[in-house]
Amino acid sequence: MARMHTRRRGSSGSDRPTADEPPEWSDVDADAIEERVVDLKEQGHDPSQIGMKLRDEGVQGTPVPNVKLATGKKVTEILDENDASDDLPEDLRNLFERAIRLREHMDANPGDAQNKRALQNTESKVRRLVDYYRGDVLAEDFKYTYDVAKRLLEE
Repeated sequence: MARMHTRRRGSSGSDRPTADEPPEWSDVDADAIEERVVDLKEQGHDPSQIGMKLRDEGVQGTPVPNVKLATGKKVTEILDENDASDDLPEDLRNLFERAIRLREHMDANPGDAQNKRALQNTESKVRRLVDYYRGDVLAEDFKYTYDVAKRLLEE
């Protein structure tokens, strides 16, 4: 996969095995998985962290390699059903946090050209993602600015 803001080649990695049903060694009840997902969210974990915790620690000692195969729903769908989801998607929240951190660094260090470019690249990614979510998760007239991102993360 080619990177968005570099000239380097993409990084290759292993793919998850294609499967349409969970492995027989992971026979955890779907309700128990959903309950654990909500518990982990209440402990303050993001959806990606919840997936890793279920993979590594499991439910009742049994690993869950793929929540969607085991329950028929994605982690975010389970959280939505239980009114435990965030108001911002995880990927957008992480980019907002990074952009704010870089902006504050640039205010303190105006001569840092490398991080000025990193801020430009990050804000470019934010705008692309805002276009994707606009009208669905975000308001139709949502426009990204540093102040808006800071206010949304403080809520």
